[in-house]
Amino acid sequence: MKTIGAKLEPFKVHGVKPGFNQAEENGASAFETLSETSFPGKWKVIYFTPKDFSDICATEIEGYAALAEPLAQRGAVLMGGSVDNEYAKLAWRRAVPALANLNHYQFADSAGALADQLGIRDRNEGVALRATFIVDPDNTIQHVSVNNLKVGRCPEETLRVLDALLTGQFCPANRPVGDPPSKKS
Repeated sequence: MKTIGAKLEPFKVHGVKPGFNQAEENGASAFETLSETSFPGKWKVIYFTPKDFSDICATEIEGYAALAEPLAQRGAVLMGGSVDNEYAKLAWRRAVPALANLNHYQFADSAGALADQLGIRDRNEGVALRATFIVDPDNTIQHVSVNNLKVGRCPEETLRVLDALLTGQFCPANRPVGDPPSKKS
């Protein structure tokens, strides 16, 4: 598994843009190719879920969606994906009201190229583990968290870790989730 200090190698996945529920809306495609060169100058929070249409996964995605704006305020883009295809992601958005018009990118790593590059594919199930990566603007991995397939995550922890990476304060205390860190707190 790739870990802290490793670089993202070139990859391409099918991205589903924020806000879309159909493959095409108002003459615009819901899809775009995402790669290691997407979002120059931005931090990337990349999280994986095992499969679309899973209850635990939908709850985690809702939790990450609540962090999309605070992450953007910190110069980070949020991307969540699985090895299911881009059409499954749109169908899931239409089927689950909490995922409708999702406010961040989802990606389809159907061939598993990114999951395999990062070393997070479960060998028995063939799906991605519940992994979260924080990647700096130079595409260097700065944080990795990987859970068992059956264990959900606390998305707020990702924001706390990003704040620590951005400020060098590794245990900010008593700061509500979502509030930007100060350089002196």
